[in-house]
Amino acid sequence: MTLNDGQMSKLQQLSQSCTAPLREVQRARILCHYHAGETIAGIARALKMTRKSVRKWIDKALAMGADAALQDAYHRPRAPVITEEARAWVVHLACSKPKELGYAAELWTRSLLARHVRREAAQAGHPSLSRAAKATVQRILAEQPLHPERVRYYLERRDPVFAVRMRDVLLVYQEVAWQNEAPPAGPQRPPIITVSVDEKPGLQAIANTAPDLPPVPGKHPRVARDHEYRRLGTCSILAALDLHQGHVTARVERRHRSREFIALLKDLDQYYPPGCIIRIVLDNHSAHISKETRTFLATRPNRFQYVLTPKHGSWLNIVETLFGKMARTFLRHIRVQSWEELRDRILLGIAEINAAPVVHRWKKFDALASASQDTV
Repeated sequence: MTLNDGQMSKLQQLSQSCTAPLREVQRARILCHYHAGETIAGIARALKMTRKSVRKWIDKALAMGADAALQDAYHRPRAPVITEEARAWVVHLACSKPKELGYAAELWTRSLLARHVRREAAQAGHPSLSRAAKATVQRILAEQPLHPERVRYYLERRDPVFAVRMRDVLLVYQEVAWQNEAPPAGPQRPPIITVSVDEKPGLQAIANTAPDLPPVPGKHPRVARDHEYRRLGTCSILAALDLHQGHVTARVERRHRSREFIALLKDLDQYYPPGCIIRIVLDNHSAHISKETRTFLATRPNRFQYVLTPKHGSWLNIVETLFGKMARTFLRHIRVQSWEELRDRILLGIAEINAAPVVHRWKKFDALASASQDTV
């Protein structure tokens, strides 16, 4: 028997193992003794086994190799009770929805699927599953594997020009980055000012029903707050983030309609010098492209320029990072006594941001190359 250093090291390690199956340990010891030159009778006496058993594993190692001799050949003592057709039927059921079969549930559970299998097995021509337990169904699904009880979300691309619009937005960000890196030309603003506009709707005004309790050193390390609360309505934050200086122009409104968006445009028109173009990166919200909004834009010719993000591409709008900053700072755990207080505190938080503005930058332009290739 010829064994290389790796095989011999594996056999010696396995022969001394306390966790490996006993049959594998015995076979490794047999092969180690035989490789050392001992006779079959001597190996049988040393390991307290029959010579027939020792010869069996030595012959198998000589014929198929040492690794094959350590493992038993797969064999099935009798035909399986559950046929392959029955297993395929269970898999087919798992790939459907229970509501399609008359159940109220949207997704399968193991218990519901096993109950349905037992009830319908005989009629479907698979009597071997008429007594199938939940564990049986679990083993059948684990062979695939299938998890019909889980949901993983995906996003269908519904914009046929997604790559084109993404490329346009990234080109704008790249141009802004070059403008910001250029040496300052004095206090005069660039002829095209780029702002990122979006809204954060549905922000709740929540009031406490009992006062918060402050932390007490050595006793209560956290703020204590009663579980009950009162809802006082919702608000929408309409914000425009200047990509050159970091200034935020914002409004807090009860609703987000065309008139509220037009009010934001008027604020931008008033804030920026009259001789420049305000380039706005924004999404396809109905308020942004409504008839009322277009009528207002017609009264300010060559003042506003739209750069639309693709559908389901809100992550391309840099102002989302501003909303994330708000959520992590002054909006976190906020409680108020009135809707007006919520509005005032949001505007106060935005004033604090404008007191020390931070320029938000887009740094990942790798997608720009791939978008350019897609449009070729």
